[in-house]
Amino acid sequence: MIRQAGILCAGRGTRLRPFTDHAPKPMLPLLGVPMIEWNIRRFRQYGVTEFYINLHHLPEVLRNYLGDGSRLGVHIHYHFEPELLGTAGGIKSFEDQLDEEFFLIYGDIFSRVDYGVMEQAWRKKAGAVGMQRMAQVTEYSDADVVELGGDGQIVTVHPKPHTTTYSNAYRMRGVFILRREILAGIPAGKYYEIGKDLLPFVIAGGQSFYGYVSLDYSKGIDTLDKWKEVEAYLRESGLGGGVNVENHSGS
Repeated sequence: MIRQAGILCAGRGTRLRPFTDHAPKPMLPLLGVPMIEWNIRRFRQYGVTEFYINLHHLPEVLRNYLGDGSRLGVHIHYHFEPELLGTAGGIKSFEDQLDEEFFLIYGDIFSRVDYGVMEQAWRKKAGAVGMQRMAQVTEYSDADVVELGGDGQIVTVHPKPHTTTYSNAYRMRGVFILRREILAGIPAGKYYEIGKDLLPFVIAGGQSFYGYVSLDYSKGIDTLDKWKEVEAYLRESGLGGGVNVENHSGS
């Protein structure tokens, strides 16, 4: 069982101002409960008890709220980035503390992914260095996309901006299972992105990285409209106010 997860929380969240003038975007309240608490509690349902969080923008707001994690029954490790290191650079900082395999999620994503089912899919990918949740799309102007082979393995990465169209495009969604060895290819202390830098490096080196397609609900919240959309979903799902944060395992 995977027992660790990284949560990338260093971004500035400029499109969520004025909220992010006073707090980092993972602290965005969803019916009264910060998004990061929803995600930690969701992971904990599946046996994840150790978390690694990178910080940059207003770091003490998040650190003061979560503390060492004991209130939520978990243990939290932090790393402050004086300069932003990107999505891959952010998890590189924890390389010597991570198990052989771990979950990773972007801190601005609200996720109801069934991590048990995702881990079962991962167990079938012998020799892979990673797996990322994906969705097949026809509109992807604002996103990095990949093309998958028949077995679900990534064969080509297309970082944005795009100058052509692809017949087999999958939008990368920010939930991963990674093997620690993949971090060896990330330069220490330098800005490095998963979609733009790490995945092309991995594929070019002949390593296996897979897509994971599921219908579980998740939403990246980078605008006020998406914030409202997630809160509407929570109300409709009976997950209001945080009272039932753990009591509904549906996606």
